[in-house]
Amino acid sequence: MNGITLSLRALHHGEKHFAGHLVTVAERHRTEHEIFYVATDLARWSREHVQRLADTGHHYGLNLDLGRAPGTSDPSGTGVLAVLREKAAEAMGRRPEPGLLLLRDLRELHLGATENSLYWEMLAQAAQAGKDDRLLALASSCHPRTLRQMRWSNTMIKNLSPQVLTSS
Repeated sequence: MNGITLSLRALHHGEKHFAGHLVTVAERHRTEHEIFYVATDLARWSREHVQRLADTGHHYGLNLDLGRAPGTSDPSGTGVLAVLREKAAEAMGRRPEPGLLLLRDLRELHLGATENSLYWEMLAQAAQAGKDDRLLALASSCHPRTLRQMRWSNTMIKNLSPQVLTSS
């Protein structure tokens, strides 16, 4: 296994984990509509990245699993667990602590997106050096979305931190 296949495998795992974390955060903060809807959309991007990485991995002899990340729920949001999460989110929406939990979740999302971004950058650099058009096209297509995920989480942290951290 070479560095490209290791990076593809790590990025596939990172994007799959990140998609699951976005869904979890969306469900946990369902009463925060911007968080819920944007995180849900961003999770769809990461699931698309997972699929494209798996498709590209076949070219390199990799069989990357497309299953959901462990501990993540059905993205459709149906079932008993989804109802329980929704009720818990509604109940927590009335307490002051959810703001701190949201900031923690956003920080973790930002760090996850940053890690994925670094892997996309490494793959793009390797693709350029090796004149690998397939890999370069993948990185050039997916990396901007990951950068957008980073900017969103960073913007939300900037917007929410003053209110959450200074309220009593």
